[in-house]
Amino acid sequence: MSRSMASSASTPSGSDTARDGTPLRHPRRPKARYRPLTALKHFRELLKDKENTAEVFKIYDALPSGKFIPRVRALTLSQQGETLRASEPFLPTILDDHAALRRLPEGSVGQAYCDFMEREGLSAAGLVEEFAKAGRPTYDDLIQWFGFRQRDTHDLMHVLTGYGRDALGEQCVLLFTHGQAPSQGHLLLGYAGSLHLKKLVKSEAPVMKAVRQAHRTGKACPPLVGLSIRELLAKDLQQVRAELNIPEPHWYRECHRVWREEGIDPYDLLAQERDPEMAAAA
Repeated sequence: MSRSMASSASTPSGSDTARDGTPLRHPRRPKARYRPLTALKHFRELLKDKENTAEVFKIYDALPSGKFIPRVRALTLSQQGETLRASEPFLPTILDDHAALRRLPEGSVGQAYCDFMEREGLSAAGLVEEFAKAGRPTYDDLIQWFGFRQRDTHDLMHVLTGYGRDALGEQCVLLFTHGQAPSQGHLLLGYAGSLHLKKLVKSEAPVMKAVRQAHRTGKACPPLVGLSIRELLAKDLQQVRAELNIPEPHWYRECHRVWREEGIDPYDLLAQERDPEMAAAA
């Protein structure tokens, strides 16, 4: 997901305008169109190459949620939204400042976030670059700020929930995200991706129980997009999980246990697609 903001058109007046004059929707922003067949096409392309993140963004574009704009309006035009836009205009700047985050207390969300990102070789800027590859135009409006904020908290969700970057962990985070901000894109990627895993890996692992738990957890957790990320990073991780109703991901851990007992590497499930004998058995 990306960000450079540019605006040359006049700012509309009215209730859908922030105090600084930023409009809810830029005049040049096209209306979202619901295109389920296009989404399915991009989903098939994603199955061919799981690393092609651009296809993910195209799926989201093709399955817009009718409740997205009301969610944007409710946050961005509130006092909390105004405060967040002033204090946290661009999250990657905060999230990629590992030197500052490493000065936070041991056990804090910030320390855990640095551990996760450094271990996985990730950066918030990298996610921005992936978003840019999709080639979508940017608009200086509240929709863009909100959408970028949802994008930039993705890896933080991994840290808060305890779900890894293995194939099942990614499905769980997608459905956690749907619980936070319902969209058919997350639903398609989360459940269809999970069913694809079950088809690919013949196992007794309770995959669907794991993703359903993630979905419920996302619904019970206050939307991260509306919280101060600076404050969250400074808090103790276990304290934050308790405050946000995020339980231990029991069924996800159980899937990993079962796969290991069956001689399957939870972090290399998709390798079976490259193994003719395993593919034939699937």
